[in-house]
Amino acid sequence: MMTQSKANFMLLIVTIFWGSSYLFMKMGLTVIPEFTLIALRFGIAFILAGTLFFRRLLHAGFKTIQYAFYLGTILFFVFISITFGIKTTTASNAGFLVSLTVIFVPLLLALYLKRMPEKRILFGISFALIGIGFLTLHHQFIISFGDFLCIIGALFYAIHIIVTGKLTKDVDSISLGILQLGFAGAWGLLFSLIVEKPQLPSTLDSWVAVLGLGVFCSAFGFVVQTIAQKYTTPTHTGLLFSLEPVFAAFFAFAFAGEMLTAKGYLGASLVLIGVLTAEVDVKKFLLKKEACKTNQGCEMTK
Repeated sequence: MMTQSKANFMLLIVTIFWGSSYLFMKMGLTVIPEFTLIALRFGIAFILAGTLFFRRLLHAGFKTIQYAFYLGTILFFVFISITFGIKTTTASNAGFLVSLTVIFVPLLLALYLKRMPEKRILFGISFALIGIGFLTLHHQFIISFGDFLCIIGALFYAIHIIVTGKLTKDVDSISLGILQLGFAGAWGLLFSLIVEKPQLPSTLDSWVAVLGLGVFCSAFGFVVQTIAQKYTTPTHTGLLFSLEPVFAAFFAFAFAGEMLTAKGYLGASLVLIGVLTAEVDVKKFLLKKEACKTNQGCEMTK
């Protein structure tokens, strides 16, 4: 039986795998072209996840396939930006910059609804912007192209999250999630055939990178996320996912010897504070706790 604790633990494992993805991309890109890496990553993920849930896919209707095409296309743009960006920035930087997704989501929703964001969102944006400056700006006060692409990737990922929330209401979410992986991989293969010379991994490191990205970061990550989020709260999910850049920095340090400068660590800390500020509604949390003390609304916190 799935409990909230088990669901949270599963999401923590997903977050760890996603934190490792930046290192895997760095490893893979030393041998494999960018579009080919995207094609292999999502192609492997689609085959594995599709095999596991093939009965669901057999019953996927036209609407599910149509929605999956939209989401897979947006996901492709997400990973074009991140994959090309990580070639000219560090895995640590990429992890913290992509975490800005958490801030972009409520900001885009506020723009769409034509209303001012909540104060905590504005505070989070302020912290994050200052952090980005410390993390990415150098002596010339020019942000590198790789860092810029990772920020664009975070923006596309925020769009993907918002669109996913709207499209999953009328279709089977697992089928939708798996099919979007297939479309993202298909786009990668198409562009690989047009602008690259497709090739399989030729070294042990590149095989480890491709299998790590395809099996653990994509197939396992996206499917388990879909299942686990049914049994936990959005607040817990957001908090766990905010740890992704921390794990990205850890893996980059442990296996690639990447180290941020003192200014970089300060910037990374401010970005993380900004993300947490935007994600956690402290006032709402305290009100729930107070309701529990008076035996009212305790079920909201379960």
